[in-house]
Amino acid sequence: MRLATSLFLLFLVAETANPPEPAIPYFSNVREVHIAQPTQQGFFIVDEELWSHSRPDLGDLRLYDGESPVQYALSEQRAGISSEEVEAKMLNLGSVSGHTEFDLDTQGLAEYDRIRLRLDARDFVAKASVSGGGAPGKATEVELTQSTLYDFTKEQLGSNSVLKLPRSSFRHLHIRLSPGILPQQVKGAAIFNLREQQASWTKVGSCAAPQAKRRKTEITCEIPVRVPLSRILFQVAPAQVNFRRTVSVEDAKGVRVASGDISRVRVNRAGTLVTAEELALNVTASNIDGSSGHLILTVDNGDNPPLAILAAEPLSLERRVYFDSQGKTALRLYYGDEKLSAPVYDYARFLDVEASPAEAQLGAGAHNAQYTGRPDDRPWSERHKGILWGAMILAVLALAVVALRGLRAEQSR
Repeated sequence: MRLATSLFLLFLVAETANPPEPAIPYFSNVREVHIAQPTQQGFFIVDEELWSHSRPDLGDLRLYDGESPVQYALSEQRAGISSEEVEAKMLNLGSVSGHTEFDLDTQGLAEYDRIRLRLDARDFVAKASVSGGGAPGKATEVELTQSTLYDFTKEQLGSNSVLKLPRSSFRHLHIRLSPGILPQQVKGAAIFNLREQQASWTKVGSCAAPQAKRRKTEITCEIPVRVPLSRILFQVAPAQVNFRRTVSVEDAKGVRVASGDISRVRVNRAGTLVTAEELALNVTASNIDGSSGHLILTVDNGDNPPLAILAAEPLSLERRVYFDSQGKTALRLYYGDEKLSAPVYDYARFLDVEASPAEAQLGAGAHNAQYTGRPDDRPWSERHKGILWGAMILAVLALAVVALRGLRAEQSR
């Protein structure tokens, strides 16, 4: 019984460690934060230095005003698209002097700036004019805009069936299409209000000059190992138009981590010019081998002449750290504590980005002169495994001795 009690007390020593707390001597690196406009909300952009010496999730970033911590919010500058799309009732569909015309009842949405048509048509270019009004039969009172619709299925260059408008609230709209689209090919329409925020990007790493190899063009890129790659932007000579190429991305081990198409369309049909361009390839950072930043981009030219690629730019989605300057012109940013978890700040929970926040400048990264490293905060059982195993072996031996003595006592009776 005493032995069991002793073993129980021994294992109680192996308690669970408390979550690590931040302290300036525990951060290996520090940077000065220079604030030019201390009366405004401030922010700085996460750069390669921070990615290289911080936790992968940036959870160990800490701002200090002297010895006092300053709350902040980490924000990814992603593209934001929000929309509410509703079906519009189509009325008076027919043909007038070779033009397909119809009205839309927009009752389901108070404001809108886009119309999406469902067209059962291929290989066409058409103009669509839109006007609006407040009552049936008066939808032509106000001319709004004109859009170009197209489908280049034959050329494999994509399509567009969306009409862009200024933000509008007309109850009724009138659509007039140029010849080429028949009334029976118009299957329906929806209206929506698109609110779009452009993403921001930071250039990371570098790519070598393109090399043409038979039916393909190869580009090698070097990316800092710990920096997350988000997309690759291709620069193609402006004179090269009407192309679509498949692009694949492989890591140093030959594993494909991304693929997609880049294209540029500039077609003039019957006096109507259609232009469209997509030269960026999205890459999921989690797919990339973290032990190497070497990537190979392969552009498949097929039977076409090689693309006149001027350059390829690796980009990372911009991360901003927002904070309240509180009238200070300088703060310090500490980082480099692998055991520290991300903070939970009210400032981040209720972040309200001002219309014109002021960008602060980061000084060069430096070693923290106060750095001592964390003390060994592992549980007692982890720090003294030899003692723990020795005690367990002694306990087993003691139990064996007790059992042996009991056996001998039974035999002597």
